[in-house]
Amino acid sequence: MIFNNEKFFLIAGPCVIEDEDNCFAIAKQLKNITEKLGIPFIFKASYDKANRSSVASYRGPGIKKGLKILENIKKELDILVLSDIHCISELDSAEKVLDIIQIPAFLCRQTDLLVEAGNTQKIINVKKGQFMAPWDMKNVVEKIEKTDNKNIIITERGSSFGYNNLIVDMRSILIMKQFGYPVVFDATHSVQIPGGAGNCSSGEREFAAPLAFAACAAGCNGLFFEVHNEPEKALCDGPNMIALSDMEEILKKALAIKNI
Repeated sequence: MIFNNEKFFLIAGPCVIEDEDNCFAIAKQLKNITEKLGIPFIFKASYDKANRSSVASYRGPGIKKGLKILENIKKELDILVLSDIHCISELDSAEKVLDIIQIPAFLCRQTDLLVEAGNTQKIINVKKGQFMAPWDMKNVVEKIEKTDNKNIIITERGSSFGYNNLIVDMRSILIMKQFGYPVVFDATHSVQIPGGAGNCSSGEREFAAPLAFAACAAGCNGLFFEVHNEPEKALCDGPNMIALSDMEEILKKALAIKNI
């Protein structure tokens, strides 16, 4: 059971699958940390980043190889896995492996994609678009509910605030919890600076943990962190990813706040 009002659950992993060995090592370490702290854990990694800033940017190994890597990690480590889909044609393959199907923020209003994802009856994690008010996510939720799927998570990831910047309104956590589903705070995408480096995004990872702590105080049900063993060398979203070596201390502090 990933959802428990008494504690938060964690969605974490690298932004994109770079290679199987690295992905497996990150997943194993995160599993060890979360088991030690008693935090329910879902491993996240993208097999394809279809919305990179530049056509030359690394996107991932693709759906076939990527899902195979996630399937191996899922079986060997006995953990839940999550990845994002970008079109309906991916669902047949994705639902056979993924425990949680994620709808990217930029696609959160795509009715056909939401409905077909809902029809899988899998858990659907919808990331709130940077362009969406929190109360507008009620319409998104209802599209999935029309499939009789009530396995829904909503993730806050910041809102557009001028050019190349995001800002987090913690009121959105309380507003979206009123819809009756768990609300996750995505700490690392909330400190992303989209397109901030010209042909790729930049970010301010030093603010990710403080925002996560604030989200715990506001009552979020889960936290989302993109994590890498060497963020400076990551092939995607390195500037806003958290170093794996910092995760245990961050989670300890988040738990202390949630316990209050």
